[in-house]
Amino acid sequence: MTRKIFLLTVITIFVIACGASSDDDPDSGNVTDGFDRGALLTNLADNLIIPAFQDLNVKLTTLKTDKDAFISVPDQTNLDVLRASWLSAYKAWQHVEMYNIGKAEGILYSFQMNVYPVSTIDVEANVSSGGYDLTHTNNNDAVGFPAVDYMLYGIADDDATILGKYSDAKYKTYLSDLINQMQSLTETVLDDWTSSYKATFVSSTSNTVTSSLNKLINDYIFYYEKGLRANKFGIPGGVFSTSPLPEKVEAFYSKELSKELALEALNSVQNIFNGKHYSSNTTGESFKSYLVYLERNDLVTLINSRFDAARVKIETLDANFSTQINTDNAKITEAFDALQLVVVSLKVDMLQAFNISVDFVDADGD
Repeated sequence: MTRKIFLLTVITIFVIACGASSDDDPDSGNVTDGFDRGALLTNLADNLIIPAFQDLNVKLTTLKTDKDAFISVPDQTNLDVLRASWLSAYKAWQHVEMYNIGKAEGILYSFQMNVYPVSTIDVEANVSSGGYDLTHTNNNDAVGFPAVDYMLYGIADDDATILGKYSDAKYKTYLSDLINQMQSLTETVLDDWTSSYKATFVSSTSNTVTSSLNKLINDYIFYYEKGLRANKFGIPGGVFSTSPLPEKVEAFYSKELSKELALEALNSVQNIFNGKHYSSNTTGESFKSYLVYLERNDLVTLINSRFDAARVKIETLDANFSTQINTDNAKITEAFDALQLVVVSLKVDMLQAFNISVDFVDADGD
């Protein structure tokens, strides 16, 4: 009888232990807090992600049209129109760069769209040779928005000389190939979202390292920490080096746009946090509403206040971050510090609230 009681006790403990493990392990697949992850994923897909990619694709299509007109008649009017289209698309890009999931992850989309600083040596070598594979990893720093920045603003010291460069068919061909590739890659990612990937994305509601919300939140935080905080501010501001590196700002050759792009990126990440629909004031299920459901209104208030405080710091900067770094770099590092406070709230506090583990290693040493 004693032996039976002992066995029953062991079995009971084992069952309880298994149940506890299933509830507490982030990789177990069970979501036990009761929040509707499917509704959050659906709002993100339908009202933020897909509309942002659609808008980017439309603007890149316009960029292609304006590029064709410029190549046909490379005059100042067409150059100005082309530059405006490039900026419009670049601003739209700030709303999709963090979605490194699905097809975008598979084709290394972001590496082919916005690696900066651009290697002008590689660009000029490609132009000169006329033989290149723009999809090769060796050309990641010679393609995308930064390469077009160089082609439209940096290949000569003034507009008249820039226009003269486009009497050479090789420059026309390279500019055309760059923009065509950007639009084609974007269309590939968008087509995947609107055909099959959306269904896969919204149905993956478990809490595992490979489930949609876990991957997306990690990509979102990684982008904020690396793509926004480090790349736009920390690296050019010299936070990770012995001296500032003003040549490493985004949109270096166009001179006056790095602040505008940074503010666009910050607005984008805050909108995602709050579930604000793309190009609309309507909101839906989001990281914010998930935290509210978990009774972490304090964290919602803190994160939004820190986003707002970082924006105030950025708004005081010169439109040209290179100029700002060279004249008063302390303001760049102050903006970096303000952005860093949000990293702590997102990467530690929010992930702990959601019971999600970090799936990347930060190499910045901070």
